[in-house]
Amino acid sequence: MEFMSPVRSNLWRQSSMAPEREHSINAHLGGDNEDGDMNEIDPGLKLLYMTNENDLEGIKELLDSGADVNFLDIDYRTALHIAACQGYGEVAKLLIERGAEVDPQDRWGSTPLADAIHYKNHDVIRLLEKHGAKRIMAPMHVKNAREVPEYEIDPTELDFTNSIEITKGTFRMASWGGTKVAVKTFWEGNADDDKVKAFGDELSLLQKIRHPNVVQFLGAVTQSSPMMIVTEYLPKGDLHEYLKRKGALKPLRALKLAMDIARGMNYLHEHKPEAIIHRDLEPSNILLDSSGHLKVADFGVSKLLKVANRIKEDRPLTSQDTSCRYVAPEVFRIEEYDTKADVFSFALILQEMIEGSPPFCSKQDHEVPNSYIAKQRPPFRASPNCYAHGLKELIVQCWSENPSDRPTFKQIIPRLDDISNSFGRRKRWKIFPLKCFQSPDWKKDDSNVGSRSSRTRTR
Repeated sequence: MEFMSPVRSNLWRQSSMAPEREHSINAHLGGDNEDGDMNEIDPGLKLLYMTNENDLEGIKELLDSGADVNFLDIDYRTALHIAACQGYGEVAKLLIERGAEVDPQDRWGSTPLADAIHYKNHDVIRLLEKHGAKRIMAPMHVKNAREVPEYEIDPTELDFTNSIEITKGTFRMASWGGTKVAVKTFWEGNADDDKVKAFGDELSLLQKIRHPNVVQFLGAVTQSSPMMIVTEYLPKGDLHEYLKRKGALKPLRALKLAMDIARGMNYLHEHKPEAIIHRDLEPSNILLDSSGHLKVADFGVSKLLKVANRIKEDRPLTSQDTSCRYVAPEVFRIEEYDTKADVFSFALILQEMIEGSPPFCSKQDHEVPNSYIAKQRPPFRASPNCYAHGLKELIVQCWSENPSDRPTFKQIIPRLDDISNSFGRRKRWKIFPLKCFQSPDWKKDDSNVGSRSSRTRTR
């Protein structure tokens, strides 16, 4: 078996997760070995070299002579890592047949499959997945330490000792520097490209927004796995649980909470240069803070919308994507939609706060979209006294079949304000007792409840 001089070797591609740096095969094979004598090199390093050279016969001879197929270099990389980077399908197949582990992780957490995906070596990707390799979410590594984002949180600072699950799925309460925070953990292992993209999209969006009625982003873990997004912790839970406990709310309370939601949503829709569509506005994604105000949260499926444009789902929605009970019909019909889809959801939430039950509560979650598509809307069953003048009309307009007929949140806010003020004055007038208008020296019997002029003359 003959060895070529290291200086003639092919470019040794580096780990997909490693910082950019010089990564020459000469460094691994002994840069001071100027005469290129490979006979003095460890068999494991020879295996890496022959793999990089795509020398199938040389690899067979090395393995037959006892070389370790799972030999690790100083970066914990194996021959299979190198074959995956270079796209050498036959070499990768041989290494696996000879017992190579398919999912070893190098010092940066990269696997052969992650490397193959990074370098778009599709034949090797199929081979590795055929032999059980799992897609591991690649942390969003930076090129050097100076580029670590300022929001980056060291995961060792997050204490999950007394952690509890927060009502919305992947969120957990943790302690960070003695402060309670909410942590959304993303999948570790078996993460497909869509999930990785979803993490990046949500993180990018959260960095753009800051408003009193939107949950506050605190930081993220991006340089290690699992990746996490950290937001403020709101101990009073979400609106869904709140409505389950309280049932139908008093009209003024419902109007105040509706105003919180509208203000948060108006901020998102008026965001420049791109409007933000929440697209999953429903009670469990709206959180209650310690002062009793609401904050819009969970932007996992939110969309950035360039001005004057509309967007469209690339596949039908399922109950795994979102709560079907609150999503606008145009979204389910896989039509183009815009910010008015959130207005539709808002109408349903506002009515639920008054009625005390979710829309179409007698139907299964997956059945509700067909009702909306058939132009049906939840019935108004609560007493007319529960609806301030103009409130029903606002709800009906917000869930209009034609999105262009729905008002914007910029228009909804002053209407809610007027309705709330009008309703508050009417309620105060009704409960204001007659005795508040009576002079303290009036007698209680009916005969003395006379005119003011007669009482004046007797003084």
